[in-house]
Amino acid sequence: MSKSTVAKRYADALFQLAQEKKVVEEVNNDLEELVKVIETTPELLSLLSSPKFSIERKKQIVAEIFASANPIVVNTLELLIDKKRVNEVGHLAQEFKVLAAEAQGFADSTVFSTRELTEQEKAEISSTFGKLVGKENLNITNVIEPSLLGGVRVQIGNYIFDNTVANKLEGLKRTLVG
Repeated sequence: MSKSTVAKRYADALFQLAQEKKVVEEVNNDLEELVKVIETTPELLSLLSSPKFSIERKKQIVAEIFASANPIVVNTLELLIDKKRVNEVGHLAQEFKVLAAEAQGFADSTVFSTRELTEQEKAEISSTFGKLVGKENLNITNVIEPSLLGGVRVQIGNYIFDNTVANKLEGLKRTLVG
């Protein structure tokens, strides 16, 4: 999760605007695509951060590349260029995603298990652990980790629910060794 205060502020403002215009999901999707573009072509971020190009030229490049994106996203990216904060775009997208999920009653979670979970298991984990953190559902990312031996470890934001065999064995070891 992002620790950037600047990204959080921009994400809050962007989220409020997207809610007013009723385009939260569209903006969220556009931000995800923007992050994918930046991850696959890091040169773009370098170019947008470079002092060699004028701010107007950078805005022109952004407008051309992201012509099909929601104007709110393009305007936000142009604002980040103006304020020389374009390197915060990844963190901003992360923060926006969290805000959008919370507004819809969702939370992102990571479930560590020894094997791929079935859709039914994901649904059960989603409803059970979602209630524990006050959310309707969880967006689950399943990570396979054979060292757990069995069981699952669920991470939702700062909460970690560890019901793995490895954790139980470690607890037993601490009890027996002292």
